[in-house]
Amino acid sequence: MRAVGLKVLKNRLSEYVRLAATGETVLVTDRDRVVAELGPPRESRSPLLADARLAEAVRRGWITPPAMPGAEPPPRRPVTRLRQLLKELGQDRADR
Repeated sequence: MRAVGLKVLKNRLSEYVRLAATGETVLVTDRDRVVAELGPPRESRSPLLADARLAEAVRRGWITPPAMPGAEPPPRRPVTRLRQLLKELGQDRADR
């Protein structure tokens, strides 16, 4: 485990990110106080950014995962026939 100050981290960020990618944890300090840790991604974390963002959104409760993963959505059924919809639209426009 290494420790690095903010100023040094800023100037040599890619070096410390490479260390974290190889499995090492880097403690980030500000005035000799640890303020953050830079480390490798958790094993449960997907290597794909889109998957990681989706997982984060589920964790925060912004979205809910499907009840049955992998299932296709149900087939769509029209609410009304096109002819009826156009007739009603024409009536609405005539009222204006």
